[in-house]
Amino acid sequence: MRRVPWWAVLSSALAPVFLLGGWTVAAALQPAGHSSVRDTISALAGLGATDRWVMTIGLAGLGICHLVTALGLRPAAGAGRLILAIGGVATVLVAVFPVPLVGTSGMHRWVAGIGFVTLGLWPALAWRRGRPVPWGLRQLTSIVAAAVLLGLLGWFALELSSDGPRVGLTERIVAGAQAFWPLVVVLTARRVD
Repeated sequence: MRRVPWWAVLSSALAPVFLLGGWTVAAALQPAGHSSVRDTISALAGLGATDRWVMTIGLAGLGICHLVTALGLRPAAGAGRLILAIGGVATVLVAVFPVPLVGTSGMHRWVAGIGFVTLGLWPALAWRRGRPVPWGLRQLTSIVAAAVLLGLLGWFALELSSDGPRVGLTERIVAGAQAFWPLVVVLTARRVD
């Protein structure tokens, strides 16, 4: 089993810090009326947001962390690592293509959709067989993780498509889970020799 380098451990640990720190600080800077339950993460980096640079850095940092983690997660299958890397690039592009002041951005929706789907799917393609296999890269664990991540994504998509009152909450739940799962996998992979 190939080792996970220290820099991949660091990047996987920083990913949720960029995301949660970004949305926490950015939300605190918004004027009265902002709701983390109702409003999306993208709105915090959108062209109409107050201090949008905070969430823009959070999203870009998150995406770069996913990309670095994918490069260093050597015990994972190559297809899973590639899909995680694509999710990282898509997340950086979410920061590059913010939501406009009025209306929607097709490019933003496109890259956000790619990011969410790839970050939900990668565990299903990252599992390994044989001994020793880290818990986070075992077939059943990986498939269950992907099912949970994609299920959360489905919940968010349903809330988003119906313009539900919990769009922001469901997005934060799925994005948070997707940001934390690579850390779980990296930590379990570091323990296997």
